[in-house]
Amino acid sequence: MTIPANLKYTKDHEWVRIDGDIATFGISDHAQEALGDIVFVELPDIGRELDAGEAYAVVESVKAVSDVYTPVAGEVVEVNDGLEAEPEHVNTDAYGAGWIAKVKISADTASVELMTDDEYTTFLEE
Repeated sequence: MTIPANLKYTKDHEWVRIDGDIATFGISDHAQEALGDIVFVELPDIGRELDAGEAYAVVESVKAVSDVYTPVAGEVVEVNDGLEAEPEHVNTDAYGAGWIAKVKISADTASVELMTDDEYTTFLEE
């Protein structure tokens, strides 16, 4: 299982990469392993305003259907359309080609509790 150091993580097993005022989201390697083979990803609409902790996407696997929650508030500015044809990218490259959405972080954003890679590793071991 991979847990990159340059990302932040949530207790719901989402990851976030923040570059300036843009946050890129996805589900962690741990989450995709637990879900099994991803067969469908329901993407959010561009322009949608999200509150931190809000469900913004749905990931369907052979085992379950799971909501995906946003770690920070903001407006959806881009989605990974490639997942519509190839949802398996969430399994094969969770932190790269498997990203789900990009959000322009709100000026007055709230965020859910974000963990470093070390904190997330410890959380998974509990």
